Amino acid sequence: MSEAQAVSSSPGIVRDLTAFQHNILVILSEEPMYGLAIKRQLEEYYGTEVNHGRLYPNLDNLVEMDLVEKSELDKRTNQYELTEEGHEAVLNRLDWELSKFVTDDDRADSVRDLIDAQN
Repeated sequence: MSEAQAVSSSPGIVRDLTAFQHNILVILSEEPMYGLAIKRQLEEYYGTEVNHGRLYPNLDNLVEMDLVEKSELDKRTNQYELTEEGHEAVLNRLDWELSKFVTDDDRADSVRDLIDAQN
């Protein structure tokens, strides 16, 4: 499936997202942002330029999937914000990843250390 294709809505929609789309959701978990701010954070993460032709179709698809809400800040700038379904998609992905990673007490402690470091 290409990054630009819309995914039908379902409880397991997070399984059908590309890594790029998931990264957008994770970035928007912090706070609502406009497109160029999202682009900058993705570029920082990937260490390379993110093309507008890649970012905006993916944002539009996330809006179509009801994972992200798009609103107009001004005539030239849109703001993007996670919907409740988008928030759940991020949590579902984290739950799945943790269920695979946390296989013993040492790994659980490693995750707790990461969480404690964020506070």
